Amino acid sequence: MLVKMPRARSLSALLVASCLMMPLTAMAQSTSSQMEGLKLSNDQPIQIESDQLEIKEQEKTAIFKGNVSVIQGTTSLKAGHMVVHYKSGGKSMTAGNTDIEKIDLAGGVLLNSGTQQATGDTGSFEMASQVFILEGKQVVLSDQQNVFVGCKLTVHANTGEAHLEACGGRVRIQLDPKSQKPKQ
Repeated sequence: MLVKMPRARSLSALLVASCLMMPLTAMAQSTSSQMEGLKLSNDQPIQIESDQLEIKEQEKTAIFKGNVSVIQGTTSLKAGHMVVHYKSGGKSMTAGNTDIEKIDLAGGVLLNSGTQQATGDTGSFEMASQVFILEGKQVVLSDQQNVFVGCKLTVHANTGEAHLEACGGRVRIQLDPKSQKPKQ
């Protein structure tokens, strides 16, 4: 099923969070860093595809099931299951004029933007706070040959700040020196 979401700016914040890579400089129990963030135009269309779509007006949810794919520009999101929670206010979801409150992702999550990729088991995005969380047995962030591994990634889309937590041990980072931009 293909559904075009008319409120592109509502999901573009989720896709902003998918730009997750910037060399992290420390290895410890957890790692924090500033992240650049993806600059998307609010007027770019968002395409959503899934095997099924169930809209529950009373519960203010849209449930996308099976092979969920979200694409905006060069950024894509894939998951097994996505639940979009809308704010109450008497507006109909099918009319396309509702505001998104929260997005929950499950069944394996893959975020892609150019050379950058993030994977985890589950994810969520809170619209009001602009916080994206990706969790799993192993959350893997990669940008070409640079790889970051932990269990929970929290990205504050407003500030670009990111925090990667370990899986009871340590955060693992592999940096390729050839990937560093030369200083000018």
